[in-house]
Amino acid sequence: MIHLEGGVMEPNIDHETVAGFGDEWSRYDQEILTEKELFKIFSRYFSIFPWELLPENPAGFDLGCGSGRWAKLVADKVKVLHCIDASEDALNVAKKKLNQKSNCFFHHASVDNIPLEDNSMDFGYSLGVLHHIPRTFEGIKACVAKLKPGAPLLLYLYYAFDNRALWFAILWKISDVLRQIVSKFPYVMRFWMSQLIALFIYLPLSKSSLLLSKLGFNVSSFPLSYYMHQSFYTMRTDALDRFGTRLEQRYTRVEIEEMMKRAGLVDIRFSDSAPFWCAVGYKEKVQE
Repeated sequence: MIHLEGGVMEPNIDHETVAGFGDEWSRYDQEILTEKELFKIFSRYFSIFPWELLPENPAGFDLGCGSGRWAKLVADKVKVLHCIDASEDALNVAKKKLNQKSNCFFHHASVDNIPLEDNSMDFGYSLGVLHHIPRTFEGIKACVAKLKPGAPLLLYLYYAFDNRALWFAILWKISDVLRQIVSKFPYVMRFWMSQLIALFIYLPLSKSSLLLSKLGFNVSSFPLSYYMHQSFYTMRTDALDRFGTRLEQRYTRVEIEEMMKRAGLVDIRFSDSAPFWCAVGYKEKVQE
């Protein structure tokens, strides 16, 4: 979908952000993640996905497939999976990872030009992608257009800390100032800064959370407690994602639900556990 800005047609993509993710997935292809850790992360994102409601031999899409880490697990559950990414470098990583998955098809495309027929897909998902484009709502709407009526779309969009205490939101605001500074550096500097952040912030806070939890404390509100059972590799990947990305948008649960409804999704459901916010909705069926 194209947006008119001052009479100029602008694509819904940020090329510097795409280039950054291409490099990120080339560096962190997720191959050294254990099957146990990958499945645990996958289960958190897909906990509300309605596998049981999919038709027999379903076909669907992974919009912003990155390294193919989700597709690796989804492919075994479906007949056809279209892996779509705006970064050719990321897509090459996914092709290598999924070279044994004959039901995966790869498309170098942005959300503006998803190369699938409208009303043709039995499901779709886009996790951690549409908050990195200029106009998130238009991206959601483009995904919905490809779904058959009644088909589910699973989304993960960065939350605006709307379910957190004020002090937590303030702490994030401070960290976001750091992100805005770091993300403007040349890529090599962004990379190494993110790795230092992973080492001196992610690792100590996550392991402190683990220690406190073993002592009987509730650490659900402790910064970076989400990572207490995850590898340092995952922390390094996510620190680069978080602090090395130039375009990042955050939304409240209410804002996400409103965008999903406007895009034509109904029966929207949110996950009650991290990461926030994961939501699934179903393309509205046309009333005859």
